[in-house]
Amino acid sequence: VQLVESGGDLVEAGGSLRLSCAASGSTFSILDMAWYRQAPGKQREVVASITSAGDRTTYADSVKDRFTISSDVPKSTISLQMNSLTPEDTAVYYCHAEYLGVVDGRDRYLDVWGQGTLVTVSS
Repeated sequence: VQLVESGGDLVEAGGSLRLSCAASGSTFSILDMAWYRQAPGKQREVVASITSAGDRTTYADSVKDRFTISSDVPKSTISLQMNSLTPEDTAVYYCHAEYLGVVDGRDRYLDVWGQGTLVTVSS
């Protein structure tokens, strides 16, 4: 499984942005996907997650009611709609997927990261 993010940009505080993550490869093996972010000098944190069927989502408290994660199952794509952005949302946003793979002939739970996309919110 490979992931490619897009949509990062410079936006003013109060603005909106939509990130996308396209999965390729053995996408049928994906169990769930998530968006993480890492701000300068801070640890990477989970922002939102969604099951492969798109039927369950979770959000970090800091983004609840502002961000919405969604999935397009046929296109193997997830998106993150970000509204009411603040400078505190400035970070590199990473797409993450957990999937079932085969290692040394055995089923294994594996994970993969995208390369990240930069979101900068100006005050």
